[in-house]
Amino acid sequence: MVGLFQESGPCEVVEIARGVWGTKARDWGWDRSSNILFIDQPNQVGFSYDTPTNGSLNLLTTAGVQFPPSTVPQGQPAYSFLNGTFSSYNGTATANTTEISAMAIWHMLQGFLSAFPQYNPGTQPNSTQAGSVGINLFAESYGGKYGPTFAALWQQQNLLRKNGSIPLNSTLEIRLKSLGIMQGCVDDLIQAPFYPIFANNNTYGIQALSSTDQQTAANSFLSSGGCQQQILSCRNAATSLDPQDEGDVASVNQICKAAQTNCNENVLGPYAESGKSVYDIAHEDPDPFPPSAYIEYLNTASLQQAIGVTINYTESNSAVANAFIATGDNERGNQVSELAGLLSQNVRIALIYGDRDYICNWLGGQAVSYSVASQSSSHGPFYSAGYADIIVNSSYIGGSVREYGNLSFSRVYDAGHLVPAYQPETAFTIFTRVIMGTDIATGETVNLGTFGSQGNANSTHTNSAPASPDPTCWIRNIANTCTDEQKVMIQEGEGVVIDGVLYSQASDWSSPASSIATQAGVPGTLPTAMTATIAVMTGSGSASASATSSTGMATGVYVATGPITTKKSVGSSGKDSSLILLRLMLGLLISFVAWI
Repeated sequence: MVGLFQESGPCEVVEIARGVWGTKARDWGWDRSSNILFIDQPNQVGFSYDTPTNGSLNLLTTAGVQFPPSTVPQGQPAYSFLNGTFSSYNGTATANTTEISAMAIWHMLQGFLSAFPQYNPGTQPNSTQAGSVGINLFAESYGGKYGPTFAALWQQQNLLRKNGSIPLNSTLEIRLKSLGIMQGCVDDLIQAPFYPIFANNNTYGIQALSSTDQQTAANSFLSSGGCQQQILSCRNAATSLDPQDEGDVASVNQICKAAQTNCNENVLGPYAESGKSVYDIAHEDPDPFPPSAYIEYLNTASLQQAIGVTINYTESNSAVANAFIATGDNERGNQVSELAGLLSQNVRIALIYGDRDYICNWLGGQAVSYSVASQSSSHGPFYSAGYADIIVNSSYIGGSVREYGNLSFSRVYDAGHLVPAYQPETAFTIFTRVIMGTDIATGETVNLGTFGSQGNANSTHTNSAPASPDPTCWIRNIANTCTDEQKVMIQEGEGVVIDGVLYSQASDWSSPASSIATQAGVPGTLPTAMTATIAVMTGSGSASASATSSTGMATGVYVATGPITTKKSVGSSGKDSSLILLRLMLGLLISFVAWI
């Protein structure tokens, strides 16, 4: 739901009037280029559940849901203690490793596409027979672990179908065309050294970590018994004793969890002392961007009745996060090799990173791209390819990209962790060019078998950091959006809460512009001025670079025909390790495109 409502979905949540939430069309929603499916996973996160269970959610703590439901603690405001229906929070009733999650999603897609064949891009017009499914998988954040493993498992299942190990007549081929990883934490063995480097020396001139502290963190990674050695010990143990990464060997879990704790505390963790957001080095912590309005919207009775959900929505689930932490899943895996293997199977691999994010920063992402290329015998020229400008429109350069063949690494300027929230047009443009198989820099048609980008050897663009926004305290997201002073206000019953936001006094709230009511709709109604878009498809079934619309809203993607003269990049208007992992476990986005 984070990706759906805060980033790239077709609709964004807006406040229509006091007490009234709705949605309006997102200008750069990725539905302009493809049918898309967002998945809450692993089970028990978001609206997914095992056994609906009544409980209490204390918004002033990070303990999660408490069972059974109880009354409001004495002296605590009623709005900060909510009784509702949730998943069971039983850690044994969800996945605890990326490998287990991958198989669950394969089964989910089999069921979904079988039950709803009209959404199967492999189905031919005027036919009920489904061909192979052309899918573009995009994953974010912890999706750096999910994406490669999910994709590799799908490819493996396809082979098992072909050799008769699993039945052909009751399963569908899931034919992966491209894998996009946005702001992915792929491999700490590669990326962890870049945490202290980025914190100390970045393209915004922000020194969040002193040179002394940077060196200390770097030494910790390399020290005897440090982060690097413990990760290697974890992977050796897993290879020997738990090769399928099922998370059911206690000794392996203990070794891998210890590695994760060491890396988080000694390499990643020192940054917390800076007071900066881990998701945007230019913003102070707590960071109000992007807004948490969607959490309020998803918990309105009208919305829940309209979509028929069984449980209340929460942004994260501590039981699921703790299940993954217990197995040390973050330090397991062989994702880089999986990515290299996908390249050899002609799957397009796009690594996309915003340059203001700390937690999965672009320097580490760039290092991952080099590691992937080094493990692919056909991608040696990736190293000599240059960084080309990503031309988003006739006057805007949104980043730089290194490309060779079906591997690309994009650095998006002025973007934090949730790239599409910061730079929606740039993110949409990259997404569309990836799934169309065109040059990511320009959108032009190229031969990916031999194409390499041209430009500087390094991405050297620098920029000034924007002013950090004032905090907005969202009651349903207190831990991540409220200052210590605001938390005290809540505990002491001070201030007033209007539409989920804490204000010092009612007069601080501003009513939405009257025009919002004509642009937005509420569950069960349409906005007064409904916008419709119609995608144009080429004869081959690929999305065209041009489109028509009943209102003039553009679909498709910009194709550059030459260099531009104006270069412009515009920015957006101390957590513990378990909370960081919990926030990283964002959902998957699967794009269905018919490739006939």
